[in-house]
Amino acid sequence: MLFDIRGRRKHVVRVVYAILALLMGASLFLVVGPFNIANLVGNSSTTSAGKLLVEQAERLERKVLAEPDNEVLLGALTRTRISAGNALTVVSTETGAKTVSPEAHQEFEQAAASWRRYLNQASTPSASIAALMASAYFTLAESSSGLEAAEQNVAGAAAAQNVAAKTQPTVNSLTTLAIYEYYNGDFKAGDEAARKAEAKVPASEAKEVEKKMIEFRSRGKAFEQQKKEFAKQEREQGKESLANPFGGLGGGSGSLGG
Repeated sequence: MLFDIRGRRKHVVRVVYAILALLMGASLFLVVGPFNIANLVGNSSTTSAGKLLVEQAERLERKVLAEPDNEVLLGALTRTRISAGNALTVVSTETGAKTVSPEAHQEFEQAAASWRRYLNQASTPSASIAALMASAYFTLAESSSGLEAAEQNVAGAAAAQNVAAKTQPTVNSLTTLAIYEYYNGDFKAGDEAARKAEAKVPASEAKEVEKKMIEFRSRGKAFEQQKKEFAKQEREQGKESLANPFGGLGGGSGSLGG
């Protein structure tokens, strides 16, 4: 997405970067954290693998058209769309940073659509599909083009992870839920999930779990503050646009992939 980086607009860019950095911090912990909180996704990141998975998803879509209420097909479609999105996402081997291509973003969006349909049909949703979808929602949040979309996707991640944690309340699922809830701004739910996670580990490990959860609770608070600052900047820029409708035209713009 494009930003005019002159004047106060450059501060908006800084806030966006800060928000994305906070989100990236959580996703990196999920990948390499000491409790193995989530190896939620694992597939090839090659373009050819992505194309094959997209083709597989398209075949499943045709089957779903014939059987729209088939929860098995909807679950398989959700999994495949997520796998395709992951395969089309480039992950740096040095930093772990993700670059979500437009094609990957679209696959995750389609996964979210099939996930909602799957929830309407499944009497007992799969914990593994729910965990995969939670991770996909969080990736969507990282690659959202605006604050509102990012917030909606973080909320989607928390809701999906809640399904996973209810079905399989493990240390991994509960600590992941706590992190998502903190970024979602529901600190009460996050604290509850963290307490449940701590109760599932030996006393010698509980303090370390508590320490990590406190760290992410703090990051969630920082994210809340960043969102307020970003919203303020957006309101100010909106007033400027009304005062000078031609102010954003002509040179002085930069780009931020989102």
